Amino acid sequence: MVAQILGLKLRLLANSLRRTPWQILTLVLGLLYGLGTAVLLVGGLVSLRFVEGNVASSAVVALGAVVLIIYTTLPLVLGIDDSLDPRKFSLFGISDSKLAAALAVASFVSVPTIVIAIMAIAQIVTWSRGFAPVFLALVAAVLIICTCVMSARISTSIAAFLLSTRRARDVTGIVGIIALVSLSPAIVALSTVDWAERGLDVLAQISGVLAWTPLGAGWAIPADAATGDTAGALLKLLIAVAWLGVLWVVWRALVAAMLVTPQRQAASRRYSGLGWFSLFPGTPTGAIAARSVTYWLRDSRYGASLVVIPLIPLVIVFALSIAGVPAEPLALIPVPVMCLFLSWSVHNDAAFDNTAIWLHLSASTRGTADRWGRLAPALIVGVPLIVVGSLVSAAVYGERSILPSLVGVGSGILFSGLGLSSVMSARFPYPAVRPGDSPFAQPQSGTPAGLIQALSFLAILVFASPTIAFVVLGLLYGQGWPLASLASGVVIGLAALVGGVAWGARIFDRRGPQILMLAMRD
Repeated sequence: MVAQILGLKLRLLANSLRRTPWQILTLVLGLLYGLGTAVLLVGGLVSLRFVEGNVASSAVVALGAVVLIIYTTLPLVLGIDDSLDPRKFSLFGISDSKLAAALAVASFVSVPTIVIAIMAIAQIVTWSRGFAPVFLALVAAVLIICTCVMSARISTSIAAFLLSTRRARDVTGIVGIIALVSLSPAIVALSTVDWAERGLDVLAQISGVLAWTPLGAGWAIPADAATGDTAGALLKLLIAVAWLGVLWVVWRALVAAMLVTPQRQAASRRYSGLGWFSLFPGTPTGAIAARSVTYWLRDSRYGASLVVIPLIPLVIVFALSIAGVPAEPLALIPVPVMCLFLSWSVHNDAAFDNTAIWLHLSASTRGTADRWGRLAPALIVGVPLIVVGSLVSAAVYGERSILPSLVGVGSGILFSGLGLSSVMSARFPYPAVRPGDSPFAQPQSGTPAGLIQALSFLAILVFASPTIAFVVLGLLYGQGWPLASLASGVVIGLAALVGGVAWGARIFDRRGPQILMLAMRD
C-alpha cells in the first residue's frame, strides 16, 4: 500500500513536468530558488560550527522555529491543492491507519521536504562538538523532518477539508494577506534593536522561550547537549517526540473524519432585485459599472486589494514613526499612498474577467463604455477618499494651508493612475488570478507581468511628479505653491484620465480578441 501510493506521488511529480515551456521554466526557477535558499541557510548553519555554543543555540532555535511556522502555515494561507486528498481513497476500503501511514510517507516526496532535509542535515555540522551532540543532532534531524512534514500534511488537509468552499478560501486568503502585511511592523520593530549591543540578549530571550515549545524543541536538543545541559536536552527530546506523536494522532483522526465526510458545499444564497444594476443608468457604461462594483464587493481578488490598500500607509507611517519622524509630516502620507495603490490596482482589470470578457466582445461593446465602466468603483472610492482623507490629514498636520496640496496630489495620482491603467489593461493585459481561486494562485505565462506592473507603477509617479514637486515647494516656502499643486494635480490628472480612457478605448476596440485570449490563459 505504501509503495503504491508513493509511486502515485512520484508519477504526479513527473506529470508536473508535462506543461508548457514557460510553466516548466517557472517550476525550475522555483526549484532553484528553494535550493538556493537552502544553500544559504546551510552556509549559515555550517558557519555556526565555529561560534560559541550559546550564540549558535540562539540562532539555530530561532531559525528552526521560523521555518516550522512557515512550513505549517503556507498551505493554509495559499490554499495549496492537495494532490493526495484522503477523500480520493474513500472507495478503496483501506483502513484509516494504513491510509494515514501511506499518505504520510508519500508526503516526504516534495521539494520543500528536500529543503528541510538539507537544513536538518546541516545542523548536524553545527553541533559536531562531541559524540553526544552529534548523536542527538542525528536524532533531532529525523524529528525535525518528520515534524515539518506532518505539520504541513495536516495543514494541507485542513485547508482542503474546511476551506473547500469559495467563501472560506476567500476569507482565509484575505486574512493571510492581512497577517503577512501586519508582520511588517514587527520586522521594523526588530530592526530598531541595537543588535550590536543588545542583539544577542534579545535573540537569547526569544530562543529560550521557543526552545521549550514544539516550535523549537527539536532544534534545541543538540544545542543543549553541546552546551553541557544534558537534562535540558533529554527534556526537549521528550517534548519533540511527544509533539510528533500528537501530530500523528491528529493526522490519523483527520484522515478518518475525511473518509466519511463528504466535501463541503457552499450554502446557496437567494438574491432579489437587480442590486447595483438598478442604481446605475441602463446603458452599456452603467451596466459595466454596476457589474464592476458588484465584483469589488463580492470577489476576493478585489477584496484583498481593498484590505491591503489602507494597511500599506499604516505600515509606512509606523516604520517612519519608529525611525523618529514627527507625527505632523507623517499625516501627509496616507492619502497619496492609498490613491497610488488604488489607481494602480486596476491596471490589469480586464484580465480579471477571464471568460466573462467575451460578453463585451459578443455584444460589440464600445471601448469607451468598457473603460469608463471599469473605472466607476475606483472613482466611487477614490474621490471621497481624497476629500475626507485630506481634511483629516490637514487637521492632524495642524495647518489648513496644506489642504490644497493634499487634494492636488491625491487627485493627480488617482486620476492619472486610472487613465494610465485604462491604457495598460487594454494594451498589456496578462493572466490574472482566475475567479474562485486563491488571491495567491497567479497563473503562469510568458507575459512579463512583473515588468508591466513596474512600468505602470512608475508611470503613475512620473505623471504625478510635477504636483509632488509643487507640494514640496509649498511645504518649504508656502506662498502660492499649494494652489499651484492643486491646479496642476487636477488639470494633469483629469487630462491623463480623459486621454487615457480615450486611448485605452481605441486599443480595446482594436485588440478585443487578443485581450480575450490573454485573459483566458491558464
